[in-house]
Amino acid sequence: MQHDWAINKQIGKDRTLDKTHALDQFLSQVERRAFKIAKLAVGNHDEALDIVQDSMIGLVQKYANRPADEWTPLFYHILQSRIRDWYRKNKVRTTWMSWLGFRKNGEEEELENALEALPDPHGRDPSQVAANEHSMEDLEVAIQTLPLRQQQAFLLRTWEGLSVADTATAMKCSQGSVKTHYSRAVHTLREALEEHWT
Repeated sequence: MQHDWAINKQIGKDRTLDKTHALDQFLSQVERRAFKIAKLAVGNHDEALDIVQDSMIGLVQKYANRPADEWTPLFYHILQSRIRDWYRKNKVRTTWMSWLGFRKNGEEEELENALEALPDPHGRDPSQVAANEHSMEDLEVAIQTLPLRQQQAFLLRTWEGLSVADTATAMKCSQGSVKTHYSRAVHTLREALEEHWT
């Protein structure tokens, strides 16, 4: 009897380790793409990093024991919730900061300009790098101008490759709403990026 209990305990430990390993792999796979989505949504590197880390912690704390095939829509639902929370907090913060007369200094911008002036360590053709960067910048700007729900639908469907059903779960809306938001986003982006489509 004691022996059976020890075997069952060991099996439980092995399953927990397997689940932890699977969750670690899942998080490492989605981390960069989630960061890109968050950065496009909030426009700030550090804030986006905090949002992604908080989303990962939220998934581990609340849903680690759920089946692995449910993690993707659950994670992106948490991520989208954190982005919406950031918008709410930032709206309040911006209102108070502007009311109090605070302004952002240009130190961050100066540092970014200095880093951009360094030569490319990979030896790529500067004109091609510039063209690619220009296209990506135009795309990012266009995505940032989309209404939040359209932005979410576009990024989750196109960049993440989520199904309509998983996107609906992540966004907490109907599949029909996902299709509508996605369609409007694609239409707007095609108009905004017309020069890149031809």
